[in-house]
Amino acid sequence: MAPYYGPDEPKDIIQLEQFFLAGDVACGIGYGIQLVLYYSCAIYLWNRRKQSRKSLFLLGYITLLLSVSTIFVIVQARTVQLMYVDNRNYPGGPWPFFLATQNWPVNITFDACLFVLTFLSDTLMLWRCWVIWTSSGQVIAYLVTAFPAVTLLASFVMGTLWTLESSEPGLSFYSKLPLAFGTSYYSISLGVNILLTILITGRLLVYRKQILDSLTADHAKGYVSLLTIVVESAAIYSVCAFLFLITYSVNNPANQVLLFISCAAQQIVSYLIIYRLADGRAWGKDTMYAMSTLQTKGEKPPPHKKRSDGVNNLSAFHAATVGFVLSEDNNPDDITSRHYDHSEGQSSQDIELDHQYAV
Repeated sequence: MAPYYGPDEPKDIIQLEQFFLAGDVACGIGYGIQLVLYYSCAIYLWNRRKQSRKSLFLLGYITLLLSVSTIFVIVQARTVQLMYVDNRNYPGGPWPFFLATQNWPVNITFDACLFVLTFLSDTLMLWRCWVIWTSSGQVIAYLVTAFPAVTLLASFVMGTLWTLESSEPGLSFYSKLPLAFGTSYYSISLGVNILLTILITGRLLVYRKQILDSLTADHAKGYVSLLTIVVESAAIYSVCAFLFLITYSVNNPANQVLLFISCAAQQIVSYLIIYRLADGRAWGKDTMYAMSTLQTKGEKPPPHKKRSDGVNNLSAFHAATVGFVLSEDNNPDDITSRHYDHSEGQSSQDIELDHQYAV
């Protein structure tokens, strides 16, 4: 049997350190995916800045998102260096060192970035829910989103308390009091996401039935495919966050990996939603009205033409980075392929529809 050269630490501490390193790898992978998606979204939004007033706002949003994510990854890498390289001989090993230094700026920054990223993504989801429900009227949209908005505010307060408590000397977000605050915070945040996911999914499923009754599946699939509903509702993040919350509340070491997976999933979903907004595929308040107009007049969606500004002429690299979001782009009758060159004789009706679908 080979001799043991491992650290003289309890097995549970060694396991914690192993999961901590695994979480660092997951953090790097998630950040790499975000970089690719940011590039695709940024190029598309910049090219559309003259066609849509929201493009520059969304570009600023994803830039802020990436900036915070970058700081998050840097401080995580710095934490690993401090634990396993600079202070490897700390009494008890790297994990006790990590718990004893939560009031260091690098760890405070880590907690703050995690909180800010979650709040930014939750805010985006709340806005998307409001937009999707505005097709039923703004009053209804405000009533539907009122409770999620209040809950989001509560999560902001609880998240602030969790961040402050986790950065106290001798404490960490695995200590008893911060753990209680953290569990409450993530429970509220997850509750907001699940509620918004249900509201968005339920509304889109109703739209799906109405649209499929009105138009053929080929014309409507860009808006009502089940994959589209999954992206718009951020269901992927809700699942990941739920798994993290369970492992975090019972103090299972796997929570360190799931923390980074759920954080990355949240940002990735945000980028995919924003890409759909920039591409004009995301649901807007006039989408249902425009489709109903087409049905009433017995018309098909306008045919696809390549845009003269080259915005739709995405390279294979762009298509690969957004994956399934662009999987329907090659259908010439796709209802979302509505950008045409006005110099080629676009009808006034098509211009009106183009305006209704604009981001």
